[in-house]
Amino acid sequence: MVFHLHKNEIEVKRQPKVSNLKAGFWESIRSGFGKNNTIQVIETPSSEEEEEEPLPEEFVLVEKTQPDGTIEQIIFSSGGDVDVYDLQALCDKVGWPRRPLSKLAAALKNSYIVATLHSRKFSLGEEGNAEKKLIGMARATSDHAFNATIWDVLVDPSHQGQGLGKVLIEKLIRTLLQRDIGNISLFADSKVVEFYRNLGFEPDPEGIKGMFWYPMY
Repeated sequence: MVFHLHKNEIEVKRQPKVSNLKAGFWESIRSGFGKNNTIQVIETPSSEEEEEEPLPEEFVLVEKTQPDGTIEQIIFSSGGDVDVYDLQALCDKVGWPRRPLSKLAAALKNSYIVATLHSRKFSLGEEGNAEKKLIGMARATSDHAFNATIWDVLVDPSHQGQGLGKVLIEKLIRTLLQRDIGNISLFADSKVVEFYRNLGFEPDPEGIKGMFWYPMY
């Protein structure tokens, strides 16, 4: 699946501090949010001047109070801070086959952008004792000029259905656009084709066919 977009086709605007997720992929890219009205997004305001190469972000994306009174924060980060053991555990939860930890570490290190979601739970007055738990990740590789490919999009099953996967993808795309990379592709399992189609991706645009080479042994 390939997503074609040139930077001059879209205007990325400064985001408000708090906004509801709203419908429409292009509208959401302009504002930087997902599409379902299911959660509140909390963001730090952007700086006055956009840098040519935006620095990694980290901010509270969602904050909600659990029935037992504890507070859960969902923290978004594009800084690539991922523990490979935590990532392997998350892959196990979504049923992905295990991959060697050394290769997982190499894949993360050589990615252009690694976006993560962490859950942070605490009681009032005990914020300092909270521990972050990895609940989502998506990464992109790139030639740093024209093209990028999105890989390994996953969200903990206990946090699915809240629009978090859409937010991960949209944040990745928005960051790539800010870096003037407008040809974005991904490989999608047949079960999630509609998920990506709803985000603006097209299978085989303009007759393009993906081709694969595998070792013959």
